[in-house]
Amino acid sequence: MAKNWRISSISGALLAVYFIPAWAMVAFSTMISPIHALYERPNISFALFASDHMQLAGMATVRFGWLLALVRITVVAFFALFLLFITRASIRKSGGCNEALAMALEIGVVISFAGVLMASLAGETAALRMHAAELLMMLGTGIVMLVEGPVQPQADHSTASGELSLQQT
Repeated sequence: MAKNWRISSISGALLAVYFIPAWAMVAFSTMISPIHALYERPNISFALFASDHMQLAGMATVRFGWLLALVRITVVAFFALFLLFITRASIRKSGGCNEALAMALEIGVVISFAGVLMASLAGETAALRMHAAELLMMLGTGIVMLVEGPVQPQADHSTASGELSLQQT
């Protein structure tokens, strides 16, 4: 059991345990009350950037909040799909779960990096720290995925011991 777990799978599972509830709650509160939820800590940098630099009207701000919620729910869905894939040993051994984790990381890194930039422009230090921490967590897992290398197929034990398999006879 312990032989077929990769470091990126463990790191991705830990990220999913954090991001699924955190981003899902933020996204659902943004869907229910877009204006109110945009001015809470997870979205304040996006809200201040939209109001200061884009000068959006009321309904456009609501649509901006819904778009941000949709992107966060997409990341949550990819993390949930990754967790579903790593529960099956055959998918985990073949590395089939890496695509879902990679998509969640790519979209999440873009959102967190945009949050860092917008928080720095708005001068929100608490939001800047939060987005930077999320960005570094996702970048760390992405680097582990890049360094870890491809999945190696497991050798058959009968051929390793010198016996001939049915295909070799």
